[in-house]
Amino acid sequence: MKINRALLPQIKDMLIPGKVLVLYGPRQVGKTTLANDLIAPVALRSRFVNADEIIYREALASQSRQRLGELLGDAELLVIDEAQRVPNIGLNLKILVDSFPQAVILAIGSASFELANKISEPLTGRTLTFNMYPISYAEIRDAFGALEARSQLERWMVWGGYPAVTTLNDPVLRERLLGEITGAYLYRDILEMEGIRHADKLISLLRLLAFQIGQEVSLSELATSLGLGRPTVERYLDLLEKSFVIFRVGGFSRNLRKEVTKNSRYYFYDNGIRNSLVQNFNPLHLRQDVGQLWENYLMMERRKANQVASRSANTYFWRTYDQKEIDYIEERGGKLYGYEFKWGGKAMPRKTSSEFMETYPGSELATISPENFEAFVL
Repeated sequence: MKINRALLPQIKDMLIPGKVLVLYGPRQVGKTTLANDLIAPVALRSRFVNADEIIYREALASQSRQRLGELLGDAELLVIDEAQRVPNIGLNLKILVDSFPQAVILAIGSASFELANKISEPLTGRTLTFNMYPISYAEIRDAFGALEARSQLERWMVWGGYPAVTTLNDPVLRERLLGEITGAYLYRDILEMEGIRHADKLISLLRLLAFQIGQEVSLSELATSLGLGRPTVERYLDLLEKSFVIFRVGGFSRNLRKEVTKNSRYYFYDNGIRNSLVQNFNPLHLRQDVGQLWENYLMMERRKANQVASRSANTYFWRTYDQKEIDYIEERGGKLYGYEFKWGGKAMPRKTSSEFMETYPGSELATISPENFEAFVL
């Protein structure tokens, strides 16, 4: 079944001559498919090239107006897949848009840290950036219908939203495919571009994080567990964030004596990847980590929903030294919104809500459970 991606109309609306659109995202998440879906219906003359192919990579790296013009031809929309493979891609894209201002460029990359470094400075003011994530609950709901999407909530929580996994009905094949994605694709850019020698340490680090969802992570403890120096652990975490495997949420505080801000919490971009790392695809009634899965799922779905809604927010967790905590805080429009994630549907403890409201009057608090989650993620 074809699942339409919510990002597609947003990118269509931004096809502005003289602009470079940059699409980031993890491997196997559907970026190339989205680009092909973009090309098919638009009225612009289009050309799609893959920088994995030497002939295109050399032309894109040439810094030659003539060669770049030959590559563009009469196309009004040029799509460059695997753009991170091109040396000095930012400078060459600058030459393209300066020399051929009638063209629109879409550069697609799976390694944001590499592509961002190459593009940002030469193309200041000329780029529009989009992040592509695994399939969202909203996209599943549009494809399968509201009743089907809601009735299979457990499936999305356990297996995640990678496109090929979402459309498979065989659990054995799903597990195998997630194993392939985790083993063959997830770390490829980091290993190839950053010269990481100890891939096993990278995987061990992710497994440690997988068991600490919803908890503050101590970098010193991670370093000790892995037998690595703290600076190395910090570097690995930064690379894993920039390659769309995990993301970090810091603590919120305007009262440093009382509130915890030293450590961060880490979440996975996809529950299926997380479960593949810990080798656990059991149904929820057989698991001890349902609360962690629910929290990770909601954190990521909210991130997707905010992007589609163009809703800018600073995001945090909140915890005091006497163990009062709120899972997720959004700061937007000068106001704080706090959310507690409860799979069992229990309300936020009164002492917690009272203290937070006394400290930050005018804020709004809500508990997100399976009974009311759709408003939060749609």
